Amino acid sequence: MLAAIEPGTSDEALLDDLPWGNFPDGAKALETVRLLRTGDGCARNAMNVLYGMCAEGSRAAIALAVPVLIRIAIDPHHPQRAHALDGLAAPARARYFGVASRTEFLLHRSGPQHEALDGYDDYGVEVTGYPAGWSVAGARAAITARAPVLMPLLDDPDPAVRIGAAYALATAVDPDRTVRAAFAARFEMEQDPMVRAAVVLATAEITRAHPHRPDTAWIRGQWQDRAQAPEVRLAAAIGWLCLTDEPAPDALRTTVDALATEERARAMEVLPWMAFAGGTEPGLVRCVRSMLHPEGSEPSDDPWAQLP
Repeated sequence: MLAAIEPGTSDEALLDDLPWGNFPDGAKALETVRLLRTGDGCARNAMNVLYGMCAEGSRAAIALAVPVLIRIAIDPHHPQRAHALDGLAAPARARYFGVASRTEFLLHRSGPQHEALDGYDDYGVEVTGYPAGWSVAGARAAITARAPVLMPLLDDPDPAVRIGAAYALATAVDPDRTVRAAFAARFEMEQDPMVRAAVVLATAEITRAHPHRPDTAWIRGQWQDRAQAPEVRLAAAIGWLCLTDEPAPDALRTTVDALATEERARAMEVLPWMAFAGGTEPGLVRCVRSMLHPEGSEPSDDPWAQLP
């Protein structure tokens, strides 16, 4: 349904026609999207509401908002474009809050798989009662259908928009590598090391969904390239670890341990992959420990656990 919405449909007609009332918190999602469209000072807080609903396993209503959020993102005059990009990508991913392991980081699928006899899949069940994979597949279908209007945002003057576009497009279905070709072109032109790191992570994520050995080899080459910025090499190392079952080479461990400073980890929180992977610590720190030092203890995300 989301992918089939006509581009010419007005935002108001689109909002009114979508079945918000079929889902718990649908009214809240509708109110939040309307607020975000205004672009005023409260609009940024609206995205936190959407993130919170996804974190609580209520993606269905947010998936309905994806076409509207895309329209906000492609509006060159809207002040919340970057936040809209992050928000529209949220329901297109499953189990990504606090996820930092090689087996699950950057992992998603095109639609419900491993479907059981009762119709539910291994994504589990949302609080809505629907299979979680349905919401993920619906959001990804909407992003895939509008990939042609999202890809130009990779060339936007605002680095935050370029990062957000890479984050959103990483969830698109890309069997013919059209999106990855756009990522490659952006990487060659890009001067901002953090945006380059975002493009590497986006390429790794979409390649995990659609394996392609040359892409995996390219990502390996980036962490091995001493001429690349540290942020790019770290993103490539994390991405490559998620694309292979090979043991981490000593050279990779040495590179990551040398470059993954606390200061750099905090700076890389501008990348949504890292921001959502962390909990009480930066996402890069959690990824490095989970992927390269799993024998270490995991810090508690419970704020009360730190009290005597």
